[in-house]
Amino acid sequence: MKYGSFIAISAALVMDGCGSTTTIDDYRPTTEPIEIQSHEKVAVLGRRDAGHYETDTSFIQCLGNQLNGLHFRVVSEQEFIDALYPWFEPRTAPKGIKRLTQLMGDEAVKEKVRAEGIRYLVWLDGEVESAGHAGTMSCGIGPTGGGCFGYASWDKNVFFEAVVWDLDDLTEEARIRVDSEGTSYVIGIVAPIPLISPVKSQACAGMGEKLRSYFSKEVG
Repeated sequence: MKYGSFIAISAALVMDGCGSTTTIDDYRPTTEPIEIQSHEKVAVLGRRDAGHYETDTSFIQCLGNQLNGLHFRVVSEQEFIDALYPWFEPRTAPKGIKRLTQLMGDEAVKEKVRAEGIRYLVWLDGEVESAGHAGTMSCGIGPTGGGCFGYASWDKNVFFEAVVWDLDDLTEEARIRVDSEGTSYVIGIVAPIPLISPVKSQACAGMGEKLRSYFSKEVG
C-alpha cells in the first residue's frame, strides 16, 4: 500500500472519533424577547481577576462576531473597557448583579453608559481545558530523509457561561451555559497530521445562536 493511501485511510479512521459533543442549557425569567432599539448597543465582556485568571479572549471575540449582523451594534470587549475606564477594569468590574447595581448607582458611571448607548452587557466566564494525553510519537532524520511515526491524542473540554445584564433596568435577562467536549489527534506518518476536534468553535456557534434568538427585531 502506498504512503498516500495509508495516510488517507488512517486519517479517515481517526476522524470517526474526532467529533465533539456540545450541550447548551439556558434560563430566562420570561419567554418574551429582549427588546433593543437600533441605536442601542450590546457589549461583550469576559471575566478577569487581576492577572491570575481571564476568560479565553478568542472565545469572547467569537461570541461578539456571532452577534454581528443583527439590527444593533456590538461593542468589542476592549472598546467597552476603554470607554468605561476605570470602572470595568479587572479589579473593579462587577461579577454579579448585586455589584453591578452598586456600580451603576454612581451617577458618573450611569451617565457614561448612557452616553455610549450601551443597553446590554453580556458577561462571559469560562475556560478551555486539555487533559487525557495519550500515545507516543517519534521523529528523526536519516540518510534518506526525515519523518515522524506514531500518534498522540488528548481530550479538550470547553465550558462557558454567559449572563445578559440590562444596564438600564439592572436586571438579569438571560443565562446560558455551554459544555463541549471532544478528542483531538496528531498522526505521525512521514509528516505529522493534526486532526483537531472543533470543540471551541462549536461551543461558540451554539451559544451565539441561542443568544441571537433572545433579541427581538428592531422596535421603535
